[in-house]
Amino acid sequence: MWKGRFQQPTSPLLQRYSESISYDWRLYRQDIRGSIAHATALREAGLISPEDLTAISGGLEKIGREIEAGEFEFDPALEDIHMNIEAALT
Repeated sequence: MWKGRFQQPTSPLLQRYSESISYDWRLYRQDIRGSIAHATALREAGLISPEDLTAISGGLEKIGREIEAGEFEFDPALEDIHMNIEAALT
């Protein structure tokens, strides 16, 4: 999350202090549902295409399956569940 704002890498101590992925990974289903709902609202507002909505939803569902199967690698440097899912999707 801090990437690009500072010239030096984030201190490992700060990373350990600020991360929440070690326990909020359990919220992945809710985060994915919220992101799909947000993408759906963007589609209904005409801001993204139906194809984009399909790609986003499909990608998020695939990430959900990977997490459920224990195949997803969480990165503590990304701090939380939303940032981990977003990074994987993009």
